[in-house]
Amino acid sequence: MKIHSRKMSYDEVLKLPRLKHKTPMKPQMWLATIVRIVCAPTLWKTKFTYTTERMDLVKDQPCLILMNHCSFTDMKLAYGIFYPQKLGIVTSVDAMSGILGKFMRLLGCTPTHKYVADMSLIKDIRYMLQENKTHVLMYPEAGYSFDGCATTMPKRLGTLMKRLGVPVVTVITQGAFHRDPLYNMLQIRDVKVSAHVKCIATPEELKEKSVEELDALLEESFSFDNFAWQRDNKISIDVPFRADGLQRILYKCPHCGKENQMEGKGIHLTCHACNKQWTMDEYGQLAANNGETEYPHIPDWYKWQRECVRKELEDGTYMLDTDVDISIQVNLNGVCDIGKGHLTHSLDGFHLTGADGKLDYIQSPTFSHTLYADYYWYEKGDIIGIGDNEFSYFCFPPNDVSVTKARLATEELYKMKKRRRKEK
Repeated sequence: MKIHSRKMSYDEVLKLPRLKHKTPMKPQMWLATIVRIVCAPTLWKTKFTYTTERMDLVKDQPCLILMNHCSFTDMKLAYGIFYPQKLGIVTSVDAMSGILGKFMRLLGCTPTHKYVADMSLIKDIRYMLQENKTHVLMYPEAGYSFDGCATTMPKRLGTLMKRLGVPVVTVITQGAFHRDPLYNMLQIRDVKVSAHVKCIATPEELKEKSVEELDALLEESFSFDNFAWQRDNKISIDVPFRADGLQRILYKCPHCGKENQMEGKGIHLTCHACNKQWTMDEYGQLAANNGETEYPHIPDWYKWQRECVRKELEDGTYMLDTDVDISIQVNLNGVCDIGKGHLTHSLDGFHLTGADGKLDYIQSPTFSHTLYADYYWYEKGDIIGIGDNEFSYFCFPPNDVSVTKARLATEELYKMKKRRRKEK
């Protein structure tokens, strides 16, 4: 899927009308039926099935549905599970751009900015539950999983669950990540997909449990490892392009320590700095062609990179300093390409400049618990997304800059700053 974009000057962007809040619409069943029909081929190709647990406790009341986010297939799976029940869906602002956004509103979708505090969203969710009498589908991770494990989620989601007071249902998929992993450049694989649907809390249980207990319950539900699932269940993905783009996740060589010299191509991952090469087998595991296999399991390699970033932050040596192409979004009419700019990320947070000095945006390290980083964003390129509820800045760095490292650094810096505040 692509996003409508047009070239504009920064001054012209400032004159554009801003996004206005609109009350969520009731889902139009005629449109939901069309969407379900459109989803049918994917559900059939993936041999989609799902199991349920404690769903008899939900009965006929609207509930909060929390689904993990693995690929573009996710929304189709949701319709495969819940149709013909009505769904109000929390969707990112960029996903609702253009003509498609108008249909999505009719479908019951409501837009929000990723990783930005939005108090109106809570009101919208309550409105969908109480007035529209629909379930509300949310992806609490907001961003797609990079390494097949749960993406960092905001703390104290239990507070929202208690405030809403409706049954909470989780949907955890298996196979959706492997069918269309984000790093693999939208190359679809033939993988069977399933899901487990579970009521993790009834209204009565929400009253009994503390926020901390509910957060722990949610964290337990979102404790998954897709690559481990593939390995342990011998799920064969014997496609010749399975390692394409793998350097997006694994940007640092554990052999020589160099960054952004990796290349995933075919079934191999190669470091062009030291020439070490790994082969990705049909079960998603890595083996060095020569010498030690440092991390056969991709999430373990990813965790090692996180540890390296954390040490850089603690030592004060972390720095992202790069020229970028900038797109800005201020409403649902698409994005505006304003040309070149410069982005830095340090212990002081993000600093974006451009438009001959007219654009000067600073984002503190504690602004968000994670970063809107994405691969091949709407087929335009890898991005680092920052901004607030008025302006969204999508920054496209050169290929030798890892947006994955920027996300890891944002998460670790946030935790470090929060921890130090508590210690004072």
